Amino acid sequence: MDEQKLTDLLEKVQRGEVAVDTALGRLRHLPFEDLGFAKVDHHRALRQGFPEVILGEGKEISDIAEIARAIRKRGGNVLITRLTEAKMDALKRRLRGFCFHRKARAATWRAKYTALKGKGTITVVCAGTADIPVAEEAVVTSEVMGNKVERIYDVGVAGLHRLLDHHHQLTEASLLIVVAGMEGALPSVVAGLVQAPVIAVPTSVGYGASFRGLSALLAMLNSCAAGVTVVNIDNGFGAGFAASLINRV
Repeated sequence: MDEQKLTDLLEKVQRGEVAVDTALGRLRHLPFEDLGFAKVDHHRALRQGFPEVILGEGKEISDIAEIARAIRKRGGNVLITRLTEAKMDALKRRLRGFCFHRKARAATWRAKYTALKGKGTITVVCAGTADIPVAEEAVVTSEVMGNKVERIYDVGVAGLHRLLDHHHQLTEASLLIVVAGMEGALPSVVAGLVQAPVIAVPTSVGYGASFRGLSALLAMLNSCAAGVTVVNIDNGFGAGFAASLINRV
């Protein structure tokens, strides 16, 4: 339950359209619902503006499905991240009405009406096609949280003319999520071209000396361009969530 739904419920009680006992029944699972194996935080949408997100990695299929149903039952948008192909296929048989995003390795369910909460456009930029799964996780997260999102893919610094061809699109963005592996140089280049905040996402893409994304992470943390903030390796979700909160201000 988010702030708007709670306000609507209280106003209906005030007008006498909903009985007090009925309202209490709807609020009984706030602030959390104990499923035995998990305590679903239904109060999170009120605190942070978006329901609890389900990390699919390390969870049983049946547990993911039960948590998802609990969140959906309360009318909140559902986002499940880090799903393998096998888990995605298994969940399709359990969760009706969900949209599965294979490139992002994620699944979503949206309430009938999702208001556009972002005040501008979030532009997601990625260096190479191997970075697309992480970039798409950021895209799906940003979209389900109510943002207009644009993509600019395969514009790494090895061919800088590809990035410069999108200069107008870059400068029109309210903020940018820039995803890169290897040496992780792309966020510094983008931040040097725009006046909007840049959220840098290092990926684990690269050969041995990239240390599974550590080189890109350290390079981004040491960016010479102002206005760059960095999330953890492969954390497209974290970048999308942070960008969504910034875009509401």
